[in-house]
Amino acid sequence: MEKIQMVDLHRQYERIKPQVDANIAEVIATTSFIKGPMVSQFQQHLEAYLGVKHVIPVGNGTDALQIALMALGLKPGDEVIAPTFTFVATAEVVALLGLTPVLVDVDPDDFTISIEAIRKVITPKTKAIVPVHLFGQNANMESLLAIAKEHNLYVIEDACQSIGAAYHFSDGRQVMSGCMGEIGCTSFFPSKNLGCYGDGGALFTNDDALAERIRSIANHGMQVRYHHDHVGVNSRLDSIQAAVLDAKLPELNDYIARRQGVAAYYDSAFANCPYVVVPARVSYSDHVYHQYTMKLKGVDRTALQKALQERDIPAMIYYPIPLHLQKAYEDSRYQAGDFPVAEMLSSCVLSLPMHTELDSEQLAYIVKGVLQSIESL
Repeated sequence: MEKIQMVDLHRQYERIKPQVDANIAEVIATTSFIKGPMVSQFQQHLEAYLGVKHVIPVGNGTDALQIALMALGLKPGDEVIAPTFTFVATAEVVALLGLTPVLVDVDPDDFTISIEAIRKVITPKTKAIVPVHLFGQNANMESLLAIAKEHNLYVIEDACQSIGAAYHFSDGRQVMSGCMGEIGCTSFFPSKNLGCYGDGGALFTNDDALAERIRSIANHGMQVRYHHDHVGVNSRLDSIQAAVLDAKLPELNDYIARRQGVAAYYDSAFANCPYVVVPARVSYSDHVYHQYTMKLKGVDRTALQKALQERDIPAMIYYPIPLHLQKAYEDSRYQAGDFPVAEMLSSCVLSLPMHTELDSEQLAYIVKGVLQSIESL
C-alpha cells in the first residue's frame, strides 16, 4: 500500500504529467514568465468554467481578500463581519487595512457563518460581510445576500476552499461559488482542489468597473504604465503557475467527483459510530470536500490523533483556536464563551485524508484505523 498522505500531489502529478510538463515547457520556451499568454489563457478558461465575466489572477488567496477590500473603497473604522471559525487570513486582511473585524459564530452543522449571528451585529458602521465557504461547501448565500441587500452591504466571498461548488437558489438558478457577491476570492495553494505548484490566487466579479479597479490595484495602482491612479500592491500569478493550473482545470470536475466518492465512503463507514458526526450536507450547495472534517463525541481528540499517527494515518485539526481567542485579535468586545459553537468545534473537529488519489486499500485502512483507535481509547 502507498503511504497515506493528507494530500498526495505527487501521484496526482503523475496522472497529468504530460500536459503539465508541456505547458511549463511552453512558458520556458517563450520566456514569458510574468503576465504571459499562459496567464491570459488560464484566466479565460476559468471565466468560462465559472460562468463569471472577470477572473483577475493574483499572487495568493490572502492578496485576493486584501485587494477585494481595497477595491471596494472601505475606510479605517468601517466594520466587516466575518466568522470566527476560519483560517486567519479572512480577518487578517481586514485588520491590516485598519478596518474593524466584527467576528460572529458559525452554524454547528455545516461550519459556515451563522445568518442569525450576522443580523445581530449590523450597525451603521457595517460595510461588508465576508462569508467563508468552509471545507468546500457554500454558506447560506441566499439568506446572506438578502441581508446584504436590505442593509446596503458588500459581500466578499472567501471561496478559497470551495472552487467548483455550485449554489442552488430557490428559484432554480445555479451559481458557482465565489460568483454571487460583489467579489469572490480564491486560493490556488498546492493543497487546494485546484492548486498550483507554488502560490497563486484570483478574484472573481461580474462588475466591469470593479474588475478594472481590481486589476489596477493588483498592479501598483496602474492602468497606464507609470500612471498610478490608486494606492496599489504588487500581486500577480506567474506564468508557470498558470501553466499548471490550466493543465489541471479540465480535470477539476473529476477531482471533485473523486473527493465526493471518498467522502461518501467515509460517511458510510462512520454512519453507525456513535463517536463520530460526519460532515453535514446542505440542500442548497454542492460539497467539493476541500477537507473531510468530522466532529468527535466523547473521544479524546489528542489521543485519537496520536493513535492514528502511530498507524501512519495523518489527521489534522482545522482550526484549533477560533480567531476571537487568538492573541493577535484580542479585543475587549470578545471573551471566551462568547462564540460557543466555534469554541466547541475548535475542541472536537478532526480532518481525515482527503484527496484525489486515495484508493480503496488506503480508505479501508484509514476507516479501520479510526474505528479501532476509538475503541481502544
